[in-house]
Amino acid sequence: QERLAESGGGLVHAGDSLRLSCAGTNDDFNSYAVGWFRQSPGKEREIVAAITWNGDTTLYGDFVEGRFVITRHNAENTVFLQMKHLKPEDTAVYYCAADPHSIILTSDIGKYLYWGQGTQVTVSS
Repeated sequence: QERLAESGGGLVHAGDSLRLSCAGTNDDFNSYAVGWFRQSPGKEREIVAAITWNGDTTLYGDFVEGRFVITRHNAENTVFLQMKHLKPEDTAVYYCAADPHSIILTSDIGKYLYWGQGTQVTVSS
């Protein structure tokens, strides 16, 4: 079973940047699509971004509006989420997750079977 570990969260000011990392534990990770999701108190978990196994296709949540970029470095079993121009409403726990089966990149949270523990991102105004 794949195990994922997020890192890079923290407390920042509005307008600042953060880069989140998601590390997979074995080489199978490099054959999975990977997504970043977030959840804030009282809200449902939502897609932030996702990337295919080879990095050639990405998708983003509507709220991203060009501020975030998802990339992956398979040689290091790692997926990154670069976030710029952060807003207070971006405050949430950010999770990475792997989809081992889908052929087409999806935002369907049910397709993502392996999850990390999450990393807190707090953006102050």
